Amino acid sequence: MESGREDRTDLKGMTLPELETFFARWGKERYRARQLSRWIYRKHVDDFPAMTDLSKDFRALLSARCRISAPPAERVETSADGTEKVLFRLEDGETVESVLIPDQDRRTLCISSQVGCPLSCGFCATGAMGFRRDMTSAEIVHQACFAAKRLAARGERLTNVVFMGMGEPLRNVTEVSRTIGILLSQHGFGLSGKRVTVSTAGIVPEMLALAERYPVSFAVSVNASRDDQRSRLMPINRKYPLRELVAAMRRIPLRSGRKVTAEYVLLEGVNDSPEDARAISRLFRGARIKVNLIPFNPYEGAAYAAPGPEMLERFREVLLAAGIQAIPRERRGVDIRAACGQLRAASMRRES
Repeated sequence: MESGREDRTDLKGMTLPELETFFARWGKERYRARQLSRWIYRKHVDDFPAMTDLSKDFRALLSARCRISAPPAERVETSADGTEKVLFRLEDGETVESVLIPDQDRRTLCISSQVGCPLSCGFCATGAMGFRRDMTSAEIVHQACFAAKRLAARGERLTNVVFMGMGEPLRNVTEVSRTIGILLSQHGFGLSGKRVTVSTAGIVPEMLALAERYPVSFAVSVNASRDDQRSRLMPINRKYPLRELVAAMRRIPLRSGRKVTAEYVLLEGVNDSPEDARAISRLFRGARIKVNLIPFNPYEGAAYAAPGPEMLERFREVLLAAGIQAIPRERRGVDIRAACGQLRAASMRRES
């Protein structure tokens, strides 16, 4: 890091109101915040001299007092299916991964919100590495800036963002909220709420509060049909058991035609029986909830295996018969360990 740079104010990760407040202290007009927001989040520029609609004096002032952080992409891996996994080296030396998934007319970015994860879910490589620290809004939104700039060079654009990477977003809700504000702002990324999805293991109070504040989509990691089963797989269930969690999912305010997604990782011989499917159907009966069926994705040292396609289809048929929408998730990026539950394992091995 260049000398003195760490003492400058990082403008990346600031929402428009925060930029307005910041520049007001300098006696600058409110439109300056809109200009900076567009340069950072729309044009993905991190060099003040390149911001040509700002006066030379203002650019010099910004260069002296501020910075726009841009953690380097240390490695980019591309899957046979076109999925790209990016390893970022943060300023303190920690690393995180994000995944860019192309699918017809969509370009979806799966971003991380923590270095590691504190929840210790038994089927997740990120949980197995433990928790290092929360990420800042600057670090979180930089993943989107990097992906959007990379796509723009190909004549493409970022269409969707999902908080499904490393970490539990609602254990870092302040920084995640700031990032969502930037993603939805017309002076930021300009995404609609239905194109931003927050995936959570079910931190009930924060989930409901965030749902009231932003019209984003929610994907809730359920993964079991009984409390004893879910508590073994996901220790967070001891604090927010299934019935409390499902009751909260039913209370999330939804725009017309939208549903809350229940994520269900299928583990062979653990939670994949027709009895489990029938119990899930009873839990979700009458709710605006759809189920995303995810075959377990293996990682080194994992104690579980994925069921065969016949068991997945049998599970799905039980849900469909009960009137529950059930969609198998396509496995993307498995060959580069970029699929659901696999993030961070490869980079941890290299660092070790």
